[in-house]
Amino acid sequence: MATRGEQEVRAPRIPAQQGIAPERSGGTHAVENQPPPLAGFDALACDPALTDAVAREGAGDALAHLGTLGTLVASPEAREHARLADTHPPVLRTHDRYGHRIDEVEYHPSWHWLMGRSVGWGLHGRPWLAAPGDGAHVARAAGFYLMSQLEAGHCCPISMSYAAVPALRADPDLAAAYVPGLQTQVYEFGLTDPSRKAGLLAGMSMTEKQGGSDVRAGSTTAAPVADGTYRLTGHKWFTSAPMNDLFLTLAQAPGGLTCFVLPRVLPDGTRNAIHLQRLKDKLGNRSNASAEIEYTGATGWRLGDEGRGVATIIEMVSMTRLDCVLGSAAVVRAALSEAAHHVAHRRAFGSVVGETPLMQTVIADLALESEAATALGIRLAGAVDRGEHAFLRLALPASKYLVCKRAPAAVAEALECLGGNGYVEESGMPRLYREAPLNSIWEGSGNVTALDVLRAVTREPDSVEAVLAEIDLAGGSDEWFDRGVHELRMELRSREERRARRLAEMFALCLQGSLLLRFAPVEVSSAFVSSRFLPDGPWRTSGTLPAESHIEALTARVTPRR
Repeated sequence: MATRGEQEVRAPRIPAQQGIAPERSGGTHAVENQPPPLAGFDALACDPALTDAVAREGAGDALAHLGTLGTLVASPEAREHARLADTHPPVLRTHDRYGHRIDEVEYHPSWHWLMGRSVGWGLHGRPWLAAPGDGAHVARAAGFYLMSQLEAGHCCPISMSYAAVPALRADPDLAAAYVPGLQTQVYEFGLTDPSRKAGLLAGMSMTEKQGGSDVRAGSTTAAPVADGTYRLTGHKWFTSAPMNDLFLTLAQAPGGLTCFVLPRVLPDGTRNAIHLQRLKDKLGNRSNASAEIEYTGATGWRLGDEGRGVATIIEMVSMTRLDCVLGSAAVVRAALSEAAHHVAHRRAFGSVVGETPLMQTVIADLALESEAATALGIRLAGAVDRGEHAFLRLALPASKYLVCKRAPAAVAEALECLGGNGYVEESGMPRLYREAPLNSIWEGSGNVTALDVLRAVTREPDSVEAVLAEIDLAGGSDEWFDRGVHELRMELRSREERRARRLAEMFALCLQGSLLLRFAPVEVSSAFVSSRFLPDGPWRTSGTLPAESHIEALTARVTPRR
């Protein structure tokens, strides 16, 4: 779907990479034994974990639509836009040539191409228009997963816009002002009065330098004004996508920590008093601008009651945690595709690398990691569709903990499959490697997320019952899995803070095992359980699967093909 933001974006020139005659320079530069470019493959055909889960969770009718998106994601044009957006990071423009303060961020055209596609496919606020249980959130999760494989940076504003809708619904007036714009499939870049724009994007601005994850330590103040608005003053340490149209933020009002909505442009057309101090120089996610911002009497509208800021914004945090799981599953899948493709076309020591038993075992192990993460992520999206609030309260933080923690190790292993070629920027693997740790930090790093699991277990017993009921659906199907579930139940008796990480990991691992035992082919479920539920502790490194695992079937299942 063409959108306003796409119309002026020119596609980059995609260099021809196949059928090029080798340069004649003494015969020393003939290119041999290199895999063809990974482009033009069928992104859904090599990902049955995704297609099966989408159908199982109630969005089977969307698979044809998703197939079209998968074709786009795997195209040479899209992959080049992803490379360019990462290569040319955004630039902060605090002032115009005349000295006027403008606080704008300039992006490469490929960023706008990516944003136009994701918004055009309705991956932001669109699913909230649908009736509960019709599969809209599952279909959206699958689309987000596909676009995250292509380029993760632009998915940050997409995710925040998706997550802002349920939070804004806490106030009918604010919802009426902003939610319709967040649900259109039109990408319109630029700072303008939101009521005059065809499409909107939202963000959130919570952390401060002295508090980090401890948002209650924030010192930004909000002073009430007679017209019902507030004036916010303070410094926010990390605000991603600062060119979005509106932001949910936390500040100390007279009644305590409170949530506010701040538009970049006010209804009278003037810029709100939100100043961009600098952009962060980040490890990864480089296409996406993340800024330090200053509120100097910025105008905000209260969302929820004073003193209830965390409770108001927590639903937005929960939905972004869902996208953390999906984004980590996506980066693992993208790295797996690169590795499986490379070894399928590379020869060494007289054999195709991908046909050697040890390399097959490594790829198969990475495939298990990918399949388990994907199945779990789509199951969570299904729970959003069906309103399974008790299940999500515990399953979301536990899943975020494990899936996001596993992503860096899986991507590093996939990079190694390419050898030295994988360590070179041109391969694309370093971009995936830099991206891999992000989701484990965003919306609560490991300790914060594990403590949230412990909090749910202690205070909300309904959430424990819901998750255990899901896990128990696979009870009796595998002896080692049953032993793992028994150990989880024993761990639940402790509830000690120092063991919170272990508890979070066990919950998520048992959920993955249950899903695969019930729905995946036996070659997947048996290999996963026999390697992840070892009686002497967790698995160590990739490629250490038991001898009886169906290695060739696992590898063939996930290798990209045209």
